[in-house]
Amino acid sequence: MTRVVIATHNQGKVAELRRILAETAPGVELVAYDGPEPVEDGDSFAANALIKARAAARHTGLPALADDSGISAAALGGAPGIHSARYAGTRDDDDNIDKLLAELAGADDRSAWFSCAAALVVPPAAGTARPDGPASAGEWSEHVEYGEWHGTVLEARVGSNGHGYDPVFRPEGGTRSSAELTADEKNAVSHRSRAFRAIAPYVAALAG
Repeated sequence: MTRVVIATHNQGKVAELRRILAETAPGVELVAYDGPEPVEDGDSFAANALIKARAAARHTGLPALADDSGISAAALGGAPGIHSARYAGTRDDDDNIDKLLAELAGADDRSAWFSCAAALVVPPAAGTARPDGPASAGEWSEHVEYGEWHGTVLEARVGSNGHGYDPVFRPEGGTRSSAELTADEKNAVSHRSRAFRAIAPYVAALAG
């Protein structure tokens, strides 16, 4: 099995990514990251995902997967966006949800979307296989894919599954919140699923 580190300390996200990639990247063992967290000071989801993946790859010497994701509300000009995880300043999911609901109180437009950038960073010593051919000798290989999931911000929490903003997000065309979906239902349509399914061929190529 080829080992790939998941560059996050969020165990809910680790479990979610393992489910998403179980069928799409056979031969790859996803391991949790226990190293230091880098400063996420990028100006986009892609930049922050690459910051995390590069840090984990350097720390472990293994190929590293990372993502940066967040929710954007149309009425707030796209906020919280890349600041979603730290929106309330505490990195606490409930605090972040409370602030989002307060900011949207009375808003006529509650449309929103989740965004995810998934990044794979492969150190030269870890292998150079890629779906589009081998990387040059000594080259760090980097690849980023994106996914979006559109819907509406509810006025109150509904459901207990998932994590982050799931309890207040109702997917477009649906009748339940993201936190009312089963793991399989969410992984079939979510922003993170779309991004990681797109990057899965690059992960699978590491196992030959």
